[in-house]
Amino acid sequence: MKQSFKDFSFTSRPLDRRDFIKGLGGTGAVILTANWTWAQDEEKKYGGESMPGGTANDPKLFVKIHEDGIIDITCTRSEMGQGIRTSLALVVADELEANWYKCRVVQAVGDQDAYGNQDTDGSRSMRHWFEPMRRCGATARAMLEQAAANHWNVPVKEVSSSNHKVLHKKSKREIGYGDMASHIHSIETPDTDSITLKTEKEFRYIGKDQTLSADGSDIISGKATYGADVRFENMVYAVIARPPVFGSKMVSYDDSETLKVTGVIKVLTIEGTMAPSEFNPLGGIAVVAENTWSAIKGRNALKIKWSSSPNDTYDSVTYHESLVEAAKKPGQVLREEGDFDQAFADAHSKHEATYYLPHISHAPMEPPVATALFKDGFLEVWAPTQAPQAARNHMAARMGLPLEKTRINVTLLGGGFGRKSKADFINEATELTKSFPDRAVRVQWTREDDIQHDYLHTVSGEHLAASMDKKGKTTGWLHRSVAPTIVSIFAPDPKHQAAFEINMGLKNIPFDVPNLRIENPAIPAHTRIGWFRSVSNIPHGFAVQSFIHELAVKANKDHLKFYLELLGKNRKVDPDDMKDDWNHGESPKLYPVDTGRMRAVAQKAAREAGWGKKLPEGQGMGFAVHYSFVSYVACILRIEVESSGNLIIHEATMAIDCGPQVNPDRIRSQMEGSCIMGLGIATTGEISFENGSPKQSNFQDYQVPRIPLAPKSLSIHLVKPKNVSVLGGVGEPGVPPIAPALCNAIFAATGKRIRKLPIGSQLS
Repeated sequence: MKQSFKDFSFTSRPLDRRDFIKGLGGTGAVILTANWTWAQDEEKKYGGESMPGGTANDPKLFVKIHEDGIIDITCTRSEMGQGIRTSLALVVADELEANWYKCRVVQAVGDQDAYGNQDTDGSRSMRHWFEPMRRCGATARAMLEQAAANHWNVPVKEVSSSNHKVLHKKSKREIGYGDMASHIHSIETPDTDSITLKTEKEFRYIGKDQTLSADGSDIISGKATYGADVRFENMVYAVIARPPVFGSKMVSYDDSETLKVTGVIKVLTIEGTMAPSEFNPLGGIAVVAENTWSAIKGRNALKIKWSSSPNDTYDSVTYHESLVEAAKKPGQVLREEGDFDQAFADAHSKHEATYYLPHISHAPMEPPVATALFKDGFLEVWAPTQAPQAARNHMAARMGLPLEKTRINVTLLGGGFGRKSKADFINEATELTKSFPDRAVRVQWTREDDIQHDYLHTVSGEHLAASMDKKGKTTGWLHRSVAPTIVSIFAPDPKHQAAFEINMGLKNIPFDVPNLRIENPAIPAHTRIGWFRSVSNIPHGFAVQSFIHELAVKANKDHLKFYLELLGKNRKVDPDDMKDDWNHGESPKLYPVDTGRMRAVAQKAAREAGWGKKLPEGQGMGFAVHYSFVSYVACILRIEVESSGNLIIHEATMAIDCGPQVNPDRIRSQMEGSCIMGLGIATTGEISFENGSPKQSNFQDYQVPRIPLAPKSLSIHLVKPKNVSVLGGVGEPGVPPIAPALCNAIFAATGKRIRKLPIGSQLS
């Protein structure tokens, strides 16, 4: 598919409020926009605007009504399989009383002034956009009704909307939305307070079980545009030889053989950035060619001498030892209640355990790719990015251009998981455009590039200790967590986990334990660390939920009953009382930690899984619960370990309470995907280092879950909480409980305790 520079515009420039009613001049279309702050003014510092790149306003949503009745709904979040383009558009369509099959979703360009925070991360797209998008749809509906009332010369209170039409029941007249497109140019935007939102009973799409999709048809037919689908006439293709060790730089290179490869055009150097690297390129040698294959062959022919690096001695075996050693020594105290040392000394029984989780690569099915074009003083990029605004800022700075001379177009993402929040691959494409003005340049990462030069999920050592009384009740709790922090890519050698990391299932545990201490010993980073789906909830959740099972076994109690006892009475715990000053970026008033909701998902999963039933020889059930991204998820796995060590997942039962459910079908699919991904993390996911370099390079040695690992039966149960109106996250909360549930099940089946991930060959 060949496309020109002009043809490949995903969306037009967003209008400002002065442009609101101007329409599109001659096309008969009108664009509507909503620009409201959060309804809870006293809580305005929380939510999307509190995150990096946010603004003081809620995101803006644009609705474009065409004369043929087609409605374009602009999505400002990136689509990477989570279905957000569908879910957000459904919210607008519902309040607008639009026919879904007459709606199209348009992807927004990166524009912070227009849209506010566009980062697709933190499982917050729906909870931060639900209200603004409802109001956007309701505003469009109100304007259509006012226009129709004016057209018929009747009071607007006599007019209503239904299924893409405006109705006047008294005269039995109706008019289609498309027919009203040209009539609403003169309608003023209603005041926010005058907008009437639908009641729950009036919803047609919101909260309904249906399998609608904005992109499904294009995806299965091959029409969908991913990053590698972008094509231009006369474009060039580049691959880059990057330093094998983080912090190394090119000393010299010989490209004589490279230039002999048919199709190779030019060899260029890219300057790298030492730690803290942020989102800048690692540096290296770029081979630019007429096609990707020639570029790869040319790169293979390069002879490069790399400099030494401070990270040359990074070795996973010795680093593992240092993590465990650090985790067993006192560290920075994050939270302290009572006197753990005294409780531990006076304990009737006590227990300690140390857990280890390695680096993990995101390994999305679509490796990073970006296409950049610098023409007539204007820089435009097309890329599968989760953070278009950060990418745009980097683009502009690298080219020395004002923001208005740049545009970032967001394609579909073939997976992201946090990797595509980083703009290094976009910066590489931008850098190369300097040598190819007026020609599009595509930088393509290979699978090997992606795995060996990733922003890896952190490696972690977790040490826990507990004291118990004669009845097996936990009287003291100690948790030391040691892990290189994501902040190491932004600041020099911070060594301690950041607030957002320590409040992911570490410091903010709501257990009923009188003596508690949480510590964070220091450890340096030796490679690029980045966001990964569910982030630090993975190591913290694995350690905490595994340790609870160990305590239950030691106390000779049923695991589920022991966990519920540890939770204590149903109560809403103020995050401030747990020294949680992050709380997933949300208001502690609106989002306390609710142990009753934790209890409910645990009990729901237990009922549905048949917890406690007698199992065949060699089988076992494992249970885990985790709170993250202001949602509650429980998982129970029924597994079998064959005599050969082969692992069979017979059943997976999950229960989630994410507050009000906007798109139940997508909630279930996200839980299903989380289960499969969590099983992969637990069984095979590991990036290990030797002499500063990752040992793994492709799917032959860094395996993603294969079909035999998938549960034979996977059921998802949506728990609807009472008197809860705030939304929780969905994309990430399902991952953390999977690994501990699996390892607890393995113990139940075999008596073998797994404390080090991945499980790998530990069962044989």
